[in-house]
Amino acid sequence: MNAFDAILVANRGEIALRVMRTARRMGYRCVAVYSDADAGAPHCAIEAADGPHAALRIGGAAPADSYLNIPALLAAAQASGAGAVHPGYGFLAESAEFAQACADAGLAFIGPPPAAIKAMGNKAGAKRLMLEAGVPCVPGYQGEDQSEERMAAEARRIGYPVMIKAAAGGGGRGMRRVDEAGAFGAALASARSEALHAFGSAELILERAIIEPRHIEIQVFADSHGNVVHMGERDCSVQRRHQKLIEESPSPAVSSELRERMGAVAVAAARAIGYVGAGTLEFLLDRDGAFYFMEMNTRLQVEHAVTEAVTGIDLVEWQLLVAAGAPLPLMQAELDARRAVGGHAIEVRLCAEDPAQDFLPQSGKVLRWSAPAGVRCDHALADGVRVPPYYDSMLAKLVAHGRDRADALLRLRRALDECVLLGIPSNRAFLARCLAHPAFAAGQASTGFITQHLPAGWRGAAADLARALPAAGALLAWHRSQRHVRRYPDELRGWCSSQGYAQPLHFTLDGAKQRGQASADGPDAWRVASGDSATPVRAEITEAPPGTLQLSLDGHHAALHFAVDGARLFFLLDGIEHTLHDLCDAPPRVAGNGAADGRIEAPMNGRVVALHVAQGEKVSAGQPLLALEAMKMEHSLLASRDGTVAALGAALGMQVATGQLLMEITH
Repeated sequence: MNAFDAILVANRGEIALRVMRTARRMGYRCVAVYSDADAGAPHCAIEAADGPHAALRIGGAAPADSYLNIPALLAAAQASGAGAVHPGYGFLAESAEFAQACADAGLAFIGPPPAAIKAMGNKAGAKRLMLEAGVPCVPGYQGEDQSEERMAAEARRIGYPVMIKAAAGGGGRGMRRVDEAGAFGAALASARSEALHAFGSAELILERAIIEPRHIEIQVFADSHGNVVHMGERDCSVQRRHQKLIEESPSPAVSSELRERMGAVAVAAARAIGYVGAGTLEFLLDRDGAFYFMEMNTRLQVEHAVTEAVTGIDLVEWQLLVAAGAPLPLMQAELDARRAVGGHAIEVRLCAEDPAQDFLPQSGKVLRWSAPAGVRCDHALADGVRVPPYYDSMLAKLVAHGRDRADALLRLRRALDECVLLGIPSNRAFLARCLAHPAFAAGQASTGFITQHLPAGWRGAAADLARALPAAGALLAWHRSQRHVRRYPDELRGWCSSQGYAQPLHFTLDGAKQRGQASADGPDAWRVASGDSATPVRAEITEAPPGTLQLSLDGHHAALHFAVDGARLFFLLDGIEHTLHDLCDAPPRVAGNGAADGRIEAPMNGRVVALHVAQGEKVSAGQPLLALEAMKMEHSLLASRDGTVAALGAALGMQVATGQLLMEITH
């Protein structure tokens, strides 16, 4: 038995809070760690991590200086008196080196043994092992010769379209789909660069691209007494950038017979490598019902919550029990019986990203957060929390559990409507559109769902400007009036002797300039004319509770959630977030990538990981100029026009801020 009474959680945000919630319920003392970027973050609060040394600093903001810093984590464990380390999911959760370092330091690593992590941590080696074990794998190449010539030859042998994947990692990083030979060289170089920066290894594998498959994964669990079980499947087919957005269990595409076959393969694979703890085997399921092994994640998954919902099991509790040497609490027949009556669960990942800009990660301050009721919501958010640019963009996960799929879907759609996140762009409205799409509602989503049904031009939320514009004008007039609420009685607010005064409105709504006017029509009421409308709309606004307005537009009522940051007002109306910028003072200059004036500015905070041009070099429109890494993803910035690089403000390895001038192209 591994005896420990205190656990250091080597992770951050909602991951750390989720692990701590179970560990504290079981009586363990929890120790949190934080980087400079996370000082004061919710996972460091006393309510989340109790006891002496509740939260320890482990280094700078960059992951390599903190959450990936093995010596700093081991020192924190020693200083806190922790006897075990839980890596969460992400960062070092699948590091055999970290697991071994914990063992060498006398710490219980709450995860699989180092040998199992190492065996499955490299996609090339994992595929070779699975092929030897008789597990069906996608045809491809996982050889040691990584030269461009050999890789190109193997791609021709496999046949296009082909997938390039980072051998050392996952999460969609270092992954590219190539549809024809002419694009292979550039895709290979891009994938290799991203893999090297994300995982420290440029090794790649190739696989035949399975067209519009389902992404199905099987949750397995094993103890140190030789027991191995599976907990059924999760369908993770709705993805962007090869990263999951929506997960559910059971899968609409998996029959009981297929579930039994896939589960048996997953259990056999876990046995073959002497696995212990929680793990997930990921498969592609083609249209004909054939399935192929992709990889094994030797950790708990973000989407473990849907399995918990349909089995009634706390998987973190099982992790702690197994790490302490206990046998699995339930065997396969008992788990199958639970799933048979477990209903259906669906999860969405709420991320700080802009779907309209190809899901570009975002950072900044959360001004208003309100979690929905009636569903499970794992998060580490609060008003005023800053979302740093150094880590994954996921902010929260919402999980709805129902008696069947239709019930779970209805609950989750309602929860997304009630969820309020203002101050930072997110994918909340996009997720709602995904759930409402007929193909998803019918259970027909494949990995091509977003590309097929919500292509790039359709990812922005479609606002009803006939309501959004007068609502924005009324909100701006109301907000201005609040500045004078203590100076004048209600009957004098907005009054003038001629009865003809109309305050001008000059603002941007979601980046588009707007003009209008608002005339007082009683306390907290205005006649608002905005946009091209010549007919004013009568708007009434009352605040109750704080941060929420009751809005009436010509008698049509709606709730409006809002938050204020200087001259910017953020509001949620009819399920769509809007940003309103008061331009009464000097209009702001909006930064962008590839502006028409030739200025190339950083679209988000990030680090320059590739610089393809030099000052004085001639470039063509569409040519890659540099690459930024932000929130675990690499983003290429392209030339907006033909010209010459006249000014260069970026250098390799430089950390840049949103709007910072990186280079300027002149004719």
